[in-house]
Amino acid sequence: MTTVIKAPGESAAERSGGAGTGGERGAGRSEGMVLNVFSHGFLILWAVLIVLPLIWLALGSFKTDAQIGGSALSWPSNWNFDAFGRAWDKGIGDYFANTLIVMVFSVPLTMLLGSMAAYVLARYPFSGNRFLYYFFVSGAMFPVFLALVPLFFMVKRFDMLNTYQGLILVYVAYSMPFTVFFMHSFFRTLPTAVHEAAVIDGASDTRIFFQVMVPMARPGLISVGIFNVLGQWNQYILPSVLMQPQTGSDPERYLLTQGLIQLQQQQGYETDLPVLFAGVTIAMIPMLVVYLSFQRQIQAGLTSATLK
Repeated sequence: MTTVIKAPGESAAERSGGAGTGGERGAGRSEGMVLNVFSHGFLILWAVLIVLPLIWLALGSFKTDAQIGGSALSWPSNWNFDAFGRAWDKGIGDYFANTLIVMVFSVPLTMLLGSMAAYVLARYPFSGNRFLYYFFVSGAMFPVFLALVPLFFMVKRFDMLNTYQGLILVYVAYSMPFTVFFMHSFFRTLPTAVHEAAVIDGASDTRIFFQVMVPMARPGLISVGIFNVLGQWNQYILPSVLMQPQTGSDPERYLLTQGLIQLQQQQGYETDLPVLFAGVTIAMIPMLVVYLSFQRQIQAGLTSATLK
């Protein structure tokens, strides 16, 4: 005969429930392990699909045409930078400089105007506030190619075709909807007490924005700034339409995305694939450096708005 010793206040249902709870915990741990294995496996597969093409491009810059056609992932027999020099001499250097000239002005202007508009719409209630906000955001709903024809004639009317300033203004307008949408949500999460304290101290609206709100919104500004850099650097449709020589004396101001197509067309029947691979690698390296350098800031900017 077995004697069961009961603890004070303990029932049989509670004793049986404890065993059930342990079983449920074990099942939960096993399900969590299966989910982790699946998620990690998917992430590894995704990383391989992204990294392999980049390695293939970089290795192709050091190969010959025969090696590129023979084995995709074989190591080059001779490591030299001749293809990079030939690509630079064939115009990649000029295309790179033109892209930098445009982005040095377009990205800061986009960040300045977009953050100012988002701040006013997020912190100052006035008649028509919602209408202006949705007006900005609606710009992100329409593909850019739907507005190419009227955009071309508008830029032409201002005599800004094939000019840096014309493309800069178009880039700013093109990037404003996403910038306003992103920063509007970020500015709304900032504490109101800091803004009210600055108002009580007698700070002007301009001073509050630049000296109080902008430093507090730095994670969001860095995140949306990186997205604007990536988007404008990889833009192809807009420069292809707006940066074409209009006359025989009009100089070529092609950007990198246009220049890579020109580099491919210049080869004709004389195939020089290492030069093309080197040109793509030159265009790719700056964006990889920017993203890898600021990936923590991008993650902080994307998550801080939801954690505050």
